[in-house]
Amino acid sequence: MEKDVSAFLGRLAHELRPRSERWAGVLVERMRDELPELWQKADLRRRALGETADHVTAFLDALEHGRDVTGAQAPPTALELARGFAEAGVPLSTLLRTYRLSHVGLLRLLQDEVTGFTDDQRLANAATLQLITTGFAYVDRSSEQVVTAYQEVRDRRVQRRLVITNEASRRIGTTLDTVRTAEELAEVGTDGFADLVTVDLLDTVLQDAEPLPPVDAPVLRRVAQRSVLDGCPDSPVGTDERHVHAPESVPAEVLAGGRPVLLRVTASDAPPWLAPPGPPRFGFHSVLLLPLCARGTTLGLAQFVRHRTPAPFEDDDLLLAQDIAARAALYIDNARRYTHERTTALTLQRSLLPRRPVEQSAVETAARYLPSGARAGVGGDWYDVIPLSGGRVALVVGDVVGRGLNAAATMGRLRTAVRAFADIDLMPDELLTHLDDVVIRLQREESREDGEISATCLYAVYDPATRLCSLASAGHVPPAVAPPAGDAATTGAAPAALPALPIGPPLGVGGLPFETVRWELPEGSLLALFTDGLVQSRTRDLDVSLELLGDTLARASRASASPDEVCDQLLAVMLPARPSDDVALLVTRTRALDPGHVATLDLPSDPAAVSGARRFAADTLDAWGLEELSFTTELIVSELVTNAIRYGKPPVHLRLVLDSALTCEVFDANSTAPHMRRARTFDEGGRGLLLVAQFAERWGTRHGREGKTIWAEQALP
Repeated sequence: MEKDVSAFLGRLAHELRPRSERWAGVLVERMRDELPELWQKADLRRRALGETADHVTAFLDALEHGRDVTGAQAPPTALELARGFAEAGVPLSTLLRTYRLSHVGLLRLLQDEVTGFTDDQRLANAATLQLITTGFAYVDRSSEQVVTAYQEVRDRRVQRRLVITNEASRRIGTTLDTVRTAEELAEVGTDGFADLVTVDLLDTVLQDAEPLPPVDAPVLRRVAQRSVLDGCPDSPVGTDERHVHAPESVPAEVLAGGRPVLLRVTASDAPPWLAPPGPPRFGFHSVLLLPLCARGTTLGLAQFVRHRTPAPFEDDDLLLAQDIAARAALYIDNARRYTHERTTALTLQRSLLPRRPVEQSAVETAARYLPSGARAGVGGDWYDVIPLSGGRVALVVGDVVGRGLNAAATMGRLRTAVRAFADIDLMPDELLTHLDDVVIRLQREESREDGEISATCLYAVYDPATRLCSLASAGHVPPAVAPPAGDAATTGAAPAALPALPIGPPLGVGGLPFETVRWELPEGSLLALFTDGLVQSRTRDLDVSLELLGDTLARASRASASPDEVCDQLLAVMLPARPSDDVALLVTRTRALDPGHVATLDLPSDPAAVSGARRFAADTLDAWGLEELSFTTELIVSELVTNAIRYGKPPVHLRLVLDSALTCEVFDANSTAPHMRRARTFDEGGRGLLLVAQFAERWGTRHGREGKTIWAEQALP
């Protein structure tokens, strides 16, 4: 019976062989009804017809000659079609479904023919069963080979996609620069994927403003483009040019809707936004348009174009381009936000720093502030020069821990606090103690999300009358000091030295003391106050950097360079490249007050000494040619000396200082500070300080270790 069935199927197959082409057409039409999505691709439709005819012929040939189908080889057209399915991104399940439909359809056609070739029902049933068994064995064998061919192509496509995605991850977003990030997107896109890539950003994104919702005709700027052709002759818009897409154009719709588009074009009908003007030269055939969106905001538009690559873009390519563009858009948005915050913080930082050198007779100063070149952002470095009473000057440099707007704002608050404490003439260590309390209070007020607030600060006071410099440090490196040019004791000496200064804890620690040290400076000495960004380096040890700074400062001092020139020399030597941390640098050349402009008188603790103090003041002003100020000065001296003798403790000293103003100072050993009060009608006292305040431009109290000094300034006529 088995031989009869095989012989019967052989005769049947021989008779039906001429019908293979017609049957292939019937089967393809049935698949067209079941799988209409395949017929949207003309190349797959053509391949499917030939592949089905070859399968019919191969199956009939196996039946006719009685071959074992378990070892049969799928027709080359079947493998080619499977590869085409993989290239087109058609799912494997769809490919297997086409096999099931075509082979089931072929079995039905053969079953219909069996009953027409024999009246023997037993033979017909056996032949039908044999057809089903052989058909499924053929389908199993051929589908294994087809799936293998499909998977090889899919693996290569997946591998290629992974390579491109990995390259995008590695090469896009290496900087926090908006334009450079767009250029990286264009470079990755033209590396074996597209022939031309353009990146357009909304003009508002590049103007450091928040992007607005896309309008009918948003203004775009071409920030980057790259082509396989030199010079991008295939692009109608030049780099850095502004342009607008017509409201009805595809790019405008992509921007407005935020949805990517795969567009097929021909060289002859390429739209004007794609092709340069003139006759078609580049053979454009497919375009991917992708909105650059990040965090719900549209930033611009990216275009991927093919004209030299024969294969058009497919749906898989669109998904890959979406992945790359989304990654680039996030980096562009990060760069935009970083640039915006950095610009804001830098503007705030510069607005809080001194705008111009303060005119001082005590010192000549110059300063520099350099923001960091790192991604961390602007820090909280600052410097200040604060005029004090008696011709003295305070020199300040500090560094707030942290970056960005919060650090800049904290710097402004601390600088304001330092100026307020300097105005009441606190000693350096006392000022830092009060500033430490301010930082601790800020720590309590700030939320934990803002980070811990801490800072370092160096506060120095220079007195040109005595050439004494008093200094205290809160976690800050001491200044570098260089002797003046021509100093007989130091000419040709070693580099500038850092004073032996006890460095206290950083601000914000609390509970630990600060210490003030004093030393005398020769006239013309150079002081360099700086933050750690000037001396910290990845290529040099700190000791080496400090020695290099000292050498440079000493050479500048011997060359009698101005503070401005010294700043430039220090930055050129210490920072040949852009600093990795913010740098604040304050360079000061000290001056000494003419001894003839300082007059001092020691007074006994006796009310009768007041008249002598008035005569001393009058004689001194006569010698200085300031007779116009004699009356007011005598009154001020009388009131201040009377208060010191009556309420203070000996010794009592009177000092007159002639500088940019006339300063009258009275010292006594009592640390209690006087204050103005409103005297009642019949009070005999209580009006002295009120009179002093009326005649003087400024007055105040300066506390020291041994007592206090009451001072009053008058403007020179």
